[in-house]
Amino acid sequence: MQIFGVDIGGSGIKGAPVDLDKGDLAQERHKVLTPHPATPDAVADGVKQVVDHFGWTGPIGVTFPGVVTDGATIRTAANVDDSWIDTDARALLGERLGGLPVTVVNDADAAGVAEMHFGAGRDRRGTVILLTLGTGIGSALFVDGVLVPNTELGHLELDGHDAEKRASSKAREDHDMTWEHWAAHRVTKYLAHVEMLFSPELFIIGGGVSRKAHKFLPHIEGIKAEIVPAQLQNNAGIVGAAMRAAGH
Repeated sequence: MQIFGVDIGGSGIKGAPVDLDKGDLAQERHKVLTPHPATPDAVADGVKQVVDHFGWTGPIGVTFPGVVTDGATIRTAANVDDSWIDTDARALLGERLGGLPVTVVNDADAAGVAEMHFGAGRDRRGTVILLTLGTGIGSALFVDGVLVPNTELGHLELDGHDAEKRASSKAREDHDMTWEHWAAHRVTKYLAHVEMLFSPELFIIGGGVSRKAHKFLPHIEGIKAEIVPAQLQNNAGIVGAAMRAAGH
């Protein structure tokens, strides 16, 4: 069975048909740059470009980098334009895509669902936290395989700032930090704070940096939980969006 998944990020909008039997992309993904400012209309145009690239005409799952309620309404918009707040994203995207059925889900929650079903969290019980380290920090919290939605742990306070301003991949790039310094001083401190709050058995590190786990995971020390990279890497959001659209 194939369903289309789209992942809206702070820097790019990417999507592809997903083979839900395998938990993998059925075709190579297509990506366009996230517009700036990332207003609802501009982002909807980007999503349409991605979907039109494949000529897709069926159900579509779409991730959003913020709190999403009822599979439709946007409540926060940290890394896109504030005009998204209170927007009915399902209605907006459905209209832009010619009436196709659309499901909207928090981006990290989608990635987490995919990783728990097909990837690094498969068959894991207890408390599992997926963290996507990218333009910001997204989070997905699971207890015995059940998602606690919209946790947004990237906005915990760390050193007087939103944690994502200190420990995201973008923060590493903006401050020209080495992988070792970023991991040892920024990511370790953030993980220790999250661990103090939730005592997880497993951290899954997703987002684009998961492809480069060997550069930073060895420099994270003092964390009691097991730490592993996401197996679906940066495609997890696309896969999870498609899973949600299919009702999983």
